[in-house]
Amino acid sequence: EACFFVLIRTSEHEADWQARFLKTLRDRPEVLEAHRLAGDIDYILKVRVRNARAYDEFYQALISEVRIFNVTALLSMEEIKSTTSLPL
Repeated sequence: EACFFVLIRTSEHEADWQARFLKTLRDRPEVLEAHRLAGDIDYILKVRVRNARAYDEFYQALISEVRIFNVTALLSMEEIKSTTSLPL
């Protein structure tokens, strides 16, 4: 399996674009997490797929469904820490 962190920049900020984009993300099982960010990058996705070819299929499907200004994919080489517990 491969884990990609996908940075998305958009020039679209209308409500109908955002609704279409969010529906697209929710409908894709490869997207494990999606966050809207402050700053230069608008969204970050955590995407898990079988391999680079499967990522490209995901990418091609994504850009065919919604207009995106820029997509940068970062391949995770190693997961160092993963937890959902909070320090109390």
